[in-house]
Amino acid sequence: MKLPSSFDVIGSIAILSEKTKQPKKVARTLLKNFKNLETVVVKTGIHYGKYRLQKTKILAGKKSKTTIHKENNCTFKLNIDQTYFSQRLSNERLRISKLVKKGEEILIMFSGIAVYPITVSKLSPAKEIHAIEINPKAHKFAQENLELNKITNVKLFQGDVSKVIPKIKKKFDRIIMPLPRDAASYLDLAIKKLKPSGTIHFYDFQRLEDIPSKSIEKIRLLCKPQILRVVKVGQYSPKKFRVCIDFKVK
Repeated sequence: MKLPSSFDVIGSIAILSEKTKQPKKVARTLLKNFKNLETVVVKTGIHYGKYRLQKTKILAGKKSKTTIHKENNCTFKLNIDQTYFSQRLSNERLRISKLVKKGEEILIMFSGIAVYPITVSKLSPAKEIHAIEINPKAHKFAQENLELNKITNVKLFQGDVSKVIPKIKKKFDRIIMPLPRDAASYLDLAIKKLKPSGTIHFYDFQRLEDIPSKSIEKIRLLCKPQILRVVKVGQYSPKKFRVCIDFKVK
């Protein structure tokens, strides 16, 4: 049978769109043709709730939604229903890592299973990384992932960013905000924690015609930014794009 033109693969799990025709037949065919796959699921709705979770239904294969995913020479354990993770952002994580200079102290908000912290730690000369995640299950996977990757320069914090950040008594050379839906609400906190020459990576969702003006407007409400670059990270929906604004504060 004809397979769908695209589907996501996280570790050994293939994830089909809810629009896939004959999903069970497709699932069996995928398991037969791709030996690296152990489970095939189908999405049953959009990302929901404050943890940005995605509901899925197992169609074929092992009855498990926990897997090991590898990218950029890093290894990540996760459960696809209990945590937020997008393998489509691997190139963006690599881009950020390549910008980091020796000795930088970095803050990563909304760090999930520690994908950004571990990628930056392994692929850059960063000195120390602080990472904050509100989802307790994602935080637990993050702790496991630090051990899996033998990471020693990452400090993990579990809790709401707005409550954790005031307790961290230091400022940072670089702040990463990979939560496009809500990052603007935490920009003021990020700016207060930025060293004078530091850089913020602010993620946002925008329509194509509003890139980058609408995102930059949000930043200008709080500071005078020096825009370093605008990066279209990918298409989130037919009319929305994920965009990253890299900027310094004048």
